[in-house]
Amino acid sequence: MTQTPPERDPRNHPEARKSESVASGRRAGGRGAALVAAGILLSRISGLVRERVFAYCFGASLYADVFRAALRMPNVLQNLLGEGTLSASFIPVYAELLEQGREREAGRVAGALFALLAALVAAIVLVGIFLAPIAVTLFLPGFSGERRELAITCTRIIFPMAGTLVLSAWALGILNSHRRFFLSYVAPVLWNAAIITTLLLGVRRTDSYDLVVLAAWGALAGGLLQFAVQLPWILRLERHLKVRWAPRLPAVREILRTAGPAILGRGVVQVGSYVDLVLASLLATGAVAVLGYAQTLYMLPVSLFGMSVAAAELPELARRRGDAGSVLRARLRSGTRRIAFLVIPAAVGYLLLGEMVVAALYQTGDFGPREATEVYAVLAAYAVGLVAATGSRLYASAFFALHDTRTPARIALVRVVCASLLVLLIIFPGRDLLLAGEARDAAWLGLGASIAAWLEWAVLRHRLSHRLGPLAVGSWVLPRMLLAAGAAAALVALCSRVWWPIDAPLPRALLYLPLYGGLYLGATLLLGLDDAHHLWRRGQG
Repeated sequence: MTQTPPERDPRNHPEARKSESVASGRRAGGRGAALVAAGILLSRISGLVRERVFAYCFGASLYADVFRAALRMPNVLQNLLGEGTLSASFIPVYAELLEQGREREAGRVAGALFALLAALVAAIVLVGIFLAPIAVTLFLPGFSGERRELAITCTRIIFPMAGTLVLSAWALGILNSHRRFFLSYVAPVLWNAAIITTLLLGVRRTDSYDLVVLAAWGALAGGLLQFAVQLPWILRLERHLKVRWAPRLPAVREILRTAGPAILGRGVVQVGSYVDLVLASLLATGAVAVLGYAQTLYMLPVSLFGMSVAAAELPELARRRGDAGSVLRARLRSGTRRIAFLVIPAAVGYLLLGEMVVAALYQTGDFGPREATEVYAVLAAYAVGLVAATGSRLYASAFFALHDTRTPARIALVRVVCASLLVLLIIFPGRDLLLAGEARDAAWLGLGASIAAWLEWAVLRHRLSHRLGPLAVGSWVLPRMLLAAGAAAALVALCSRVWWPIDAPLPRALLYLPLYGGLYLGATLLLGLDDAHHLWRRGQG
């Protein structure tokens, strides 16, 4: 049989290899997003279980305020050096080295970065433990007496946890670049499980003061477990890993160059979150806890849908950095549609059915109907900007893949400044009224964040369109999704409140929330949305 010479084999033509690589990238991106979503879903379910146990133990008391504030305090370390920064700077460089077949260099770069992170994290953790009283005074001016002392104790315990989570983000960067998406995103289940275990073991044996301290130790143990479970896979995948002090490697210098603006951008976001924390601490007792309960639900679709697509797309976009703009545009359009199809019903559901969700999840023990109403008010305010916040994740990933971390950082600065100004203009003119009010006044913080999120989304989209070309997802695609979600939520609201009301929070949610999802899917199928038909075909096998 005559064989085709290798140089004449059409499969070896550069364009053929490129097309095959692009197709493989699309499949990997789709599978990756599904695996990220599955991992995040499991970790978020465990997080919701943790929140329910936490609500049972503490409600919206001063102890709930303390634990949530103590978790936020060391988060400056995790947010500045953790997943956001490493995704922006490390993954694009590391994934590109793997794509070019430079495995040994990739291993050296990963090891050098680990050495840098470990040294920096150790130094910051020691400083944070030593300066915890000053940090609590600065960022929690409304805390005094027992609340302040307990916050200092818990902050000192939790600070090392933030360091282990930074190292977990390094592990995530390696696993994602090797297209191993599930483990890193399911690993937080161990963190949640550690806190749940400590709360369940201690709730009957100790008072609320000691129980908060015990939960802080549980958080530290969970952080260690979250990092440790990823290490065997890292060593298996990255056989050339060498942990050495080598900051002058060219690829490491490129990571550090792009990390600077990324850290600045994360720092700006961190400042914005601390502004919210300071203002919440000045409101009624329980406002910090109410804000935290609402943010947990708000972050669920952001992480599950926005982060899953953005995390899976980042390595593929980095691999395609040298391709034509049309390839990147196609991936961004596809990702935007996938995010919107899932996030729009979540946002509308929070607005119209949010109280049902809050009551089903949190209403137990010391968390009653009043607290559920307060959390719903804050959640509804955050829901206004939910679609923009998730879409921005994907657009930021596109800039990171292009080795541009400056543009997202600058736009993040604009968003945080605008959000802070909006909140200050709303809160401080009525400061006396708000301070005498209820924890639901924290809803103003959510509304300011939502308005600023839409501003960030619009500017990111405009800048990205200028570089790559139009990013429109198709005529009337998003309005049809919004129409379907609005009609489905309105019908469910009528059923649950007028036609067939159910008093028990959990049975009501178990009946009506799946009904809402089914109605939305049916409406999008009737409206001819491709994403709905694709989901329907996958469901049928």
